[in-house]
Amino acid sequence: MSLQTPVLETNVSGLKLRGRGKVRDIYEDPQHPERLLIVATDRISAFDYILATGIPDKGRVLTQMSLFWFDFLRDTVPNHLLSTDMTGLPTELEGRSMWVKRAKMFDVECVARGYLSGSGWKEYQQTGAVCGIALPPGLRESDALPEPIFTPATKAQTGHDENISFERMVSIVGQELSVQLRDLTLKIYQQAADYSRPRGIILADTKFEFGMIDGVMTLADEVLTPDSSRFWPVETYKAGGPQPSYDKQYVRDYLESIHWNKQPPAPALPEEVARRTGEKYKDAYRALTGRALNSATA
Repeated sequence: MSLQTPVLETNVSGLKLRGRGKVRDIYEDPQHPERLLIVATDRISAFDYILATGIPDKGRVLTQMSLFWFDFLRDTVPNHLLSTDMTGLPTELEGRSMWVKRAKMFDVECVARGYLSGSGWKEYQQTGAVCGIALPPGLRESDALPEPIFTPATKAQTGHDENISFERMVSIVGQELSVQLRDLTLKIYQQAADYSRPRGIILADTKFEFGMIDGVMTLADEVLTPDSSRFWPVETYKAGGPQPSYDKQYVRDYLESIHWNKQPPAPALPEEVARRTGEKYKDAYRALTGRALNSATA
């Protein structure tokens, strides 16, 4: 399959489809119940709806970037990766798929923020705090925070995740695990932010998912990708408003420009918008890994 042909949906014979998310198709292996196959498609969502148009190579970027970070963080936290060998499976899965260990996932998103943006900025404007953490008065949108903060969220099956306080998180997963998750999230965030900035990218915020495998806290799902993080170019950063970013910005801007009412059905994207969005994802991959996304990495 051409690298330029978006993969919007997969169907893998011999495996049981466990579910389709906004981006990922997840399969169970009847022969090996301890593992799952996670496939990152080229689907893209905006304003909580999956669009009809795919973004070329987006799934490959997400998977290859996650693999890069799993390796980068291997001495900090275990991860759920088993293999990327897709032998015997459809060729369209290559480069965008991972065999992973099945984990008992925590029912919270673990979010670290180093800058004031997105839902954090909206909450700060209303309350002067984010997830119950009081912040200094007078901060502007996109300002760096005095220090990174941990702002957990509930996992939403549909719509947006909901920011919650640390105390609410404790009521969901318990005190000891909450402390461990908070400390590990902030540690990983700082390592990734310190790595990214000299390479021209500010890691404004990011979210992680963790689970337990054989009693060990394990990093799972996607990691430090443009879908789960805000990556800002260092060279254009200027606090006081929204920042250009390596993500769906072109998609959101286009949908706003056509005054879509954000109700189904979601409109298709012009080829140029899809192409430019895909280039942003690849630019982030190139800057962070030092290599281009091509057939050698796919």
